[in-house]
Amino acid sequence: MSSEGRFVAETSFYARYAETDAMGIVHHASYIVWFEEGRSNYARLRGSDYADFERGGHYLTVAEVNARYLKPMTYGTRVTVRCWIETMQSRALTFGYEIVNAATGDICVTGSTRHICITHDGHVAPLPDAWRAWES
Repeated sequence: MSSEGRFVAETSFYARYAETDAMGIVHHASYIVWFEEGRSNYARLRGSDYADFERGGHYLTVAEVNARYLKPMTYGTRVTVRCWIETMQSRALTFGYEIVNAATGDICVTGSTRHICITHDGHVAPLPDAWRAWES
């Protein structure tokens, strides 16, 4: 997984108390939510809010999630989520992610999510042309 040579969207925020465990360490599931924020921001920066995607009659169903936890993050840490498209097919795409401690620059989590485009009635469908254009 590499973001080299790709459009990379970045979004930053602080790790919230509700996202941590009793030790103040960010819970592993919170990173998956941060992946979602990363890809939502990616779509916005490319000119297509995900809400518009849904209004256009489509959903991106999650088919696979991968996360590799390298270093823990704690409550109050400034987080930067980097997101890019790893691969794109006619009906599916895979996003790549890095979650970075914004203060130190340390990469704390890497991951990917694979999505299948479906219609509102659940049928697999081609990705809209506007999204396919992101591949280039």
